[in-house]
Formats: sequence, structure tokens, C-alpha cells
Amino acid sequence: MATTLKPVDAVLVGFGWTGAIMGQQLADEGLSVLALERGPWRDTPTDFAPTFAQDELRYMWRHHLFQNVSYDTLTIRNNTGQQALPMRRLGSFLLGTSVGSGGVHWNGQIWRFLPSDFLAKSHNQQRYGRKAVTDYDLTVQDWGVTYEELESSYDQFDQICGTTGKAGNLNGQIQPGGNPFEGPRSREYPNPPMPLTYAPALFGQAAAGLGYHPFTHPGGNMSRPYTNPLGCQMGECTYCGFCEKFGCGNYSKASPQTTILPYLMLKPNFILRTECEVLKVETTADRKRATGVTYVNSNGEEFFQPAELVILCAYVLQNVRLLLLSGIGAPYDPATGQGVVGRNYAYQTMSSVNVFFDDKILNPFIGAGAHASVIDEFNGDNFDHSGLGFIGGGYIAGMVTGGRPIEMIYAPQGTPAWGLAWKHAAARNYLRSFSISCHGSCMSHRGNYLDLDPTWRDTFGRPMLRMTFDFTDNELKMSQHLTDKAAQVAKAMSPREIKANPRKGPWSVVPYQTTHNTGGTMMGADPKTSVVNKYLQSWDVPNVFVMGAGAFPQNAGYNPTGTLAALAYYSANQIKSAYLKSPAPLVQA
Repeated sequence: MATTLKPVDAVLVGFGWTGAIMGQQLADEGLSVLALERGPWRDTPTDFAPTFAQDELRYMWRHHLFQNVSYDTLTIRNNTGQQALPMRRLGSFLLGTSVGSGGVHWNGQIWRFLPSDFLAKSHNQQRYGRKAVTDYDLTVQDWGVTYEELESSYDQFDQICGTTGKAGNLNGQIQPGGNPFEGPRSREYPNPPMPLTYAPALFGQAAAGLGYHPFTHPGGNMSRPYTNPLGCQMGECTYCGFCEKFGCGNYSKASPQTTILPYLMLKPNFILRTECEVLKVETTADRKRATGVTYVNSNGEEFFQPAELVILCAYVLQNVRLLLLSGIGAPYDPATGQGVVGRNYAYQTMSSVNVFFDDKILNPFIGAGAHASVIDEFNGDNFDHSGLGFIGGGYIAGMVTGGRPIEMIYAPQGTPAWGLAWKHAAARNYLRSFSISCHGSCMSHRGNYLDLDPTWRDTFGRPMLRMTFDFTDNELKMSQHLTDKAAQVAKAMSPREIKANPRKGPWSVVPYQTTHNTGGTMMGADPKTSVVNKYLQSWDVPNVFVMGAGAFPQNAGYNPTGTLAALAYYSANQIKSAYLKSPAPLVQA
């Protein structure tokens, strides 16, 4: 029997980036806000101190910051003809847990999607014809919101993070040194770009020599000390090379802990409860209104938390699962194409080119999470796709995030995977090699989706989430095209040799690729093809809002954090200005 608690105005389920953003925005509005996080509390001096934060074995390989899959996992298959089995070890993606979640262990790569990315269906149909967005059973759709509507929300996140970079488009005027393909910005980045070390600089020189327009990667690694609008202070990055999969001990990487929590945790109308697992969103009998959430704490005690607003701020996969377990929205059926919850699951299509020199010492251990020179000529629809057989694209980056000695050993083609010859190759090439990253999009597909597994259950007896996913020909052709372009830049750097690594099918959950899972709670203008409206409000239960990259109808060729954060600010602004005055659907179906 669950114990009923005192009601609150808003309950947040999950407390990573979007939970911190919504908590700050709603608490500042005067609402009583409760956040429930299933992981433990983590802060910089206790958990990420420089004396032990750079422990690759602990954090990368033993997954100290990530979800324990022996406690909670999901099942995986490539298609409906296979039996889905539980993911017993973290691999392709690393699910965060604890306060800050993925915002703790990310690289700090902050992007804005292209204006055309938000119009993926209509834009590509208009330019390339109807088949461009229906080939390979693609289920691409427009977002229901535009870049222009989100620009001020993108800017809000930039100011909070102290994003470093150089604008390429200021109010429609192309600026030298920035990304000439980006959408118009209302103002310059808060901080200048990070200085580049040798390898990214070599990449930029080679790319410019081929006629491309290289620019420094925008990011949340500080190029100088910064104080954000909430009064939170950050220090200059030391290029330690331990961003991705690690917490930052120098207060130099934007995270909820460094940018929002020092301000938010002092507010008397905000409460955070950790190690509390939400089991279900409770609704009225007609499922037209949420009444709160049921959760269990670390002692196994069950509680019902009444709330006027329920905001799902957990990771994509957990948000989808909670909606399915709570009976909010119609589950997607790939056989009929009907239903929406779990539809349009997508990922990121990653590939690379390893570059090896004899005459250049690159010192790859001097790195940072967003430390790169980038070209964007082959992202989105920045190039003509006619006759290529795919839509989408990605950025190409000469990137040095670090030289971690277990994870980041590059050996030439033909090197044995183990033994003395491998050791000699590793020693010879460690200081003289780096990797060019190809960060590709992933279009949504009729057969890629999320649902509840009919067989496997978790420790609470609930069905596990089941993921059905594989790369389509669209993604494989795009990856080959992108990797070929990266190889051309690599060859222009005059290396001893290169090793191209295009993405090949089928998708495997075993090797790490990226933690950029998207879709399943996608946004849109039509409740028949989307779970939430443009303000991330449920079409079915209007006092439920669903944050995160699950709102993406397909995934663009950029890291998702900047856009999911912008959507959270956009939603919060509309909740404050309209919903609280008249609690009702913000968009009429």
C-alpha cells in the first residue's frame, strides 16, 4: 500500500539536464517543485575530484557513472524476426544514472540543428521528390517547430553553459571563422573558441586547402573563466583529456552541477529526492489527467506523490517506458503503422578515419571534449543529394578529446589485435596518430521502434523496454559518403597512412558508438503521428510534459544536447506564459 504524500505543483521524473532546467524555470516562477531521481547525489568535490577523476579503468571500463544493467536493462534485437535478449553489459550506448545523468559524463559538444533539419520531410520532398523520404520505409516527418521559434531558447542554453565558439551567421550576416551553414544567431557565443592543438589545426589547414570552411567546434569546455546568468562560476579548461565518460574536477565543463544546481538547490520551494524510482504516472479513470506518480525509495517503501504537473525528464528510453507502463498514448505497431508511443526510434551513425604520421608528434593526451576543427559541408542538406540514394549527412571533425591509454590506441590496417606486434604498433603510433570523426544523422524507419517486452521483466515485475533497431541502407550509404569525404581530408594532411572505418551493418549493441538515442516520444503537429505537441505537452494527457531527445522525429547529424535543452526552455517558457494561466492543451489537435 503506497503512502500518499503532500501534493506539489510539479513533479519532475529524472534529474539530468532537462530536469535541472525545468526545476529552475518552474521554481523561479514560484511553483513548489519536487524532482525524483533514481540514482544517487553526485557533486564535483565529492565525486569528480582531480585526484581520482582521471581513472579510465574505473569510469570507462567499469562504468562507475553509468546504469547498472544487472539492476535495470532493456532487451535488444535488430528486427521483428529475432528474439530480443537483455543487454547484459553496457556497449553501444552508456546510460547515465544519478543527479546530472548524461550531463555529467558528456563531452560538452553543443550544437544547434540546421533550419532544414526541423523540416526533414517537407524540405527533402520539395527538393528531391516524395520518394526521398519514403524509400527504405523511412518515416521521416517535420518537427512541428522551427529553428526560428527555438533560436532564443538555444541562446538561453548557450548563456547558461557559457558555450565557446565563433558565430558563423549573426542575424543573417555570414561571419568569417564560424560555421557558414548554421542558422542565424541573435548574438555571438558567450565565450571565444578554444585554442586548437596540433592535430585539429592540421585538419583545419588541410580542409581549407580543399576549399572547405573549417571552424572550431562549439562546446561547453571553458576557454576562459565564466560566470553565467544564475551566478554559477566555471574555470578555464586544462585540456586534461578526460571529458567523455568522466565528471570534470576543474569546474571547466558545463553540466547541471556547474551551471544550475548551485543556484537551484538553495531555493526553498524546490526539493530533490534521490534513489527514488518512479514506477508509473497515475491518471484519472478516463486517462485524461495525471494525478501524480507512484515511486519506490531505496528502502523499498512505496509512495504516491500527487502533483498538478507531471514532467518526464528521464532519459529517452525511460520516458518511453513510463508512458507505455502508464497507458498514456497509443503504443506503436510496426505491422499497421498505427500508434505513436515508441515510434521513430533513431540513433546516430558514427564512422571515422584514423590518420598515422611518421614526422609529426601530436600529443593526443592534450585534449578536451569539444576540442576539434570541423567542416559542415556534408551535414543535413548543405550539399546536393541528387542521385546519391540517401538523405541526411553529418559533420566531419578533426577531433582530439584525449589520449586515454586503454580506449584510444590506434593501430594501422593489418595490425594483430593482440600480442607483441600490437604492442610495437601501439608504442610507435600513440603520439603520431589521431582520429577524424564522422558524426552522421539517422533517419527514422518503420521497423525501428521501442515497445514493452512480452517476456522479460525487471526487479519490480514490470515489463522491460524492448528496442528493435538496425541501420537502413539510407544510413549505410550516407556513412560511406561521409567517410569518403573525411578520407580525402585525411590524405591532404600528407600522413604515412590512413585507415577508414565506415559504418557497416547490421547494428550491434556490443561496441560503443554513442549515447545519442532519440525518438519514441516524438513531437509534431498531428496527434496521429506524434506523442507530444510543439511544447512537449502530451496530446492525450495535457498536464503531462515529456522532455528530452525522445521528441526528435529523426536524428540530425549533430550531438543532441543543445537541441533537447532548447526544447526544454521553449516548453518551460510556454508553461509559464500560457499553461499556468489556463491549464489546458496548448495546441488544438
